[in-house]
Amino acid sequence: MNQSQQTSWGPKPAGVAALGFGGLVMAVACVTLVTDVPGRILIGVASAGLLLFATSSWLARPKLAIGDDGIVVRGVRGPVTLRREDIRLIRITEFRRVGRRVRMLEIDTHDDRLRVFTRWDLGTDPLEVLDALTAAGYARP
Repeated sequence: MNQSQQTSWGPKPAGVAALGFGGLVMAVACVTLVTDVPGRILIGVASAGLLLFATSSWLARPKLAIGDDGIVVRGVRGPVTLRREDIRLIRITEFRRVGRRVRMLEIDTHDDRLRVFTRWDLGTDPLEVLDALTAAGYARP
């Protein structure tokens, strides 16, 4: 499918699977290889965090989609539909972080909620998503 025709975005399945696999490897290492108690606790917490993040990333796919009624934002608690009249502003925020530029897509709604999507959340450059939302009539050029 052409990127300009894409209507849903979420974390890449390979990335989520890699996180889950890394969490499982750390959990096995925690149980079988680490002998000191503080090390087991630290590796156990890290593996649980990776597994939790991978699970929540998988369950919230697609993170953002253009639906029939509006923009559908999916999270752990389920999908939320933002209609055109609910959206105040959609924009890209760009800043420098650890020597590179990081872009984020921000959707500001009239109920004073700011939803922020990173490249990880969208699985692509947020600028491409903004272009698709603009073409669909949700963001002003």
